[in-house]
Amino acid sequence: MLVLLSPAKGQNFEPTEAEVHVSEPRLLSKSNELIEILRLYSPDELMALMNVSEKIGNLTAERFASFSTPFNESNAKPAAFAFSGDVYKGLAIDDFTENDLQFAQDHVRILSGLYGVLRPLDLIQPYRLEMGTRLDTAAGSDLYQYWGSSISDCLMADLEEHEDDLVINLASNEYFKAVNGADIRANVNTPVFKDWKNGRYKIISFFAKNARGAMARWITKQRAEKATDLFYFGEDGYEYSEELSALNSPVFLRG
Repeated sequence: MLVLLSPAKGQNFEPTEAEVHVSEPRLLSKSNELIEILRLYSPDELMALMNVSEKIGNLTAERFASFSTPFNESNAKPAAFAFSGDVYKGLAIDDFTENDLQFAQDHVRILSGLYGVLRPLDLIQPYRLEMGTRLDTAAGSDLYQYWGSSISDCLMADLEEHEDDLVINLASNEYFKAVNGADIRANVNTPVFKDWKNGRYKIISFFAKNARGAMARWITKQRAEKATDLFYFGEDGYEYSEELSALNSPVFLRG
């Protein structure tokens, strides 16, 4: 089983107290190629490219300018500890045991516009680059074309190390689109999280993001390996709904 997550715009690069065995992103050479392209953009051009504020445009330009390899624990931080958005609040990796971290390293993958695909303990440096960015490269006009089959090839190689060819897709549509479906010869399950509001169940983005992280945490803590294991997920008040679920799309309700 592999569990897919999106990255987070929010990032925290304060040193972590956790003692972990860090790793290097496996597609870092392609990340370096992107950095060389992005360094040609001025802060104003990055503002327009990414539709961000002047403050973020300047910060992003500074981050691209200071990006350097090799990565080490003084200039980079493990990805799952660095991301700090709603998904990662649900993941709450700070209290993972050494065995939890090893399971996550083997089973959890984070999709990224700059790094392609990351393991939780892969070192990263601060960045901002959404997968949906329309960045011109030699491969085409956006990052989907740039990454091509690189991400799916990496995932398929990882799946060869697992007994079941199962992917639990907890990533957003923007990021899962980067996984070339024709190249993923696997059983993909995409859980759906709905909350009761105004007389009906609906997907509420903030809660759904948190639930995705909570499910990745639960899978890690429970050492889940099969799609049917997910039926027992009950964190934060969610319950599996057999009635509303469809093949490869388990639905969890709360409220």
